[in-house]
Amino acid sequence: MTTPNGKSLGLAACTAIVVGNMVGSGFYLSPAAVAPYGNLAIVVWIVMGAGAICLGLTFARLASLVPAVGGPYAYTRLAYGDFAGFLIAWGYWISIWTSLPVIAIAFAGVMIDLVPAFANRLAATLLTLGVIWTIVLVNLRGVHAAALFAQVTTYAKLMPFGAVAIIGLLFIDTSHFAEFNPSGQPLLKSVAALAPLTMFAYLGLESATVPAGDVRDARRTIPRSTVLGISIAAALYVLGTIVVLGVVPHEQLVHSVAPFSEAAGIMWGRGGELAISVAVLLSSIGALNGWTLLMGQVPMAAARDGLFPPLFARLSSRGVPAVGMIVSASFATMLVLVQAFGSEGFAAVYRLMVGLSTMTAVVPYAFCSLAGSLVAAGVTKERRMPRVTAIELIAFIFAIFTLYGSGAEPVLYGLVLLMLGIPVYVWQRRNTSAMQVDSEETAAGAATHPAVS
Repeated sequence: MTTPNGKSLGLAACTAIVVGNMVGSGFYLSPAAVAPYGNLAIVVWIVMGAGAICLGLTFARLASLVPAVGGPYAYTRLAYGDFAGFLIAWGYWISIWTSLPVIAIAFAGVMIDLVPAFANRLAATLLTLGVIWTIVLVNLRGVHAAALFAQVTTYAKLMPFGAVAIIGLLFIDTSHFAEFNPSGQPLLKSVAALAPLTMFAYLGLESATVPAGDVRDARRTIPRSTVLGISIAAALYVLGTIVVLGVVPHEQLVHSVAPFSEAAGIMWGRGGELAISVAVLLSSIGALNGWTLLMGQVPMAAARDGLFPPLFARLSSRGVPAVGMIVSASFATMLVLVQAFGSEGFAAVYRLMVGLSTMTAVVPYAFCSLAGSLVAAGVTKERRMPRVTAIELIAFIFAIFTLYGSGAEPVLYGLVLLMLGIPVYVWQRRNTSAMQVDSEETAAGAATHPAVS
């Protein structure tokens, strides 16, 4: 429903966007990725969930102070200034469109499993690109259509995943939990390796803050939906991982490409396997929908502040930033084509895209975790700056440790991509300054030579 003031996102829609963006392909594939670390993986899921909730609370505080469009970008700019804001908008935008191929490839993989006739490179590429652009077309119809689509896909997929995570507790074989850390690596190194694997599944925790201009009663709705969405996802992650680790034999799970489907198959046969496959399709579509909504909003907010080219601020007749969506989807398309026709293997490209997406998303989290006191000082106009809270410090440490755990290669490539944004910033600032000078000269000329009636 759209209210008279045109704001169409309520608590249910914002929560669906948060859960839909978080519970995507990262969650579906994660039990196999974390299986080598045994029980330690469950502990890390819980710790990362607590860290994610701390981050969510910092975003909730920021949203209650200033429900600004653009989420992490808007808060970084308010706290640290234009240049920091630009870098965060640039990096956050990169993290969004690098996430799309990862999610779409997971969708194509399930479709190929269900319909073996698609098991060739051309069909897989067409499926991947087809789902990306189909979701773009849905979002081009307007925010209300995207929000409705998010609610349907999110709440539909939660039923089968919830069944595995809750009912599956009755099927657990406790002998699967004999070893705490079977990887053989030191504890700190194992935790650092698990951090990015689990953090990728938590990306999107700030999603409700981005389309703030379309949210009803944003100061209350955004904080509530953020904490509620993270809590739902964290519970699903922890319980789901416990069930899959407890049902699927360790050696089988380590090499699995469909851990939840295999767990459902062991518990309920082929019918359960098919139900989870359908849930993964819905999960992928829902995550694509949520990220597509955001990838137009972030550059639009930066363009309105003069930090991105003006074309990103243009709205279509349906009130959506169509240019930002189309340009972003085009970059995602190029990544898909590189993966499809490049010389590197799928696994290498997949890991790189996941690493880039995680690294470029965690940097904005680090900036925003300590932005609350600066933003509060600007809003209240008080001379004494509010203190940084313990929750904000925990959120900052959580973000830095995840960045460390991302590894050298993703951090290096992510840093290079961030630095490539500097010429764009300089070019845009020069254009903005030139426009201001022209406008001042025009005003001065009009004052010197007033019109004669």
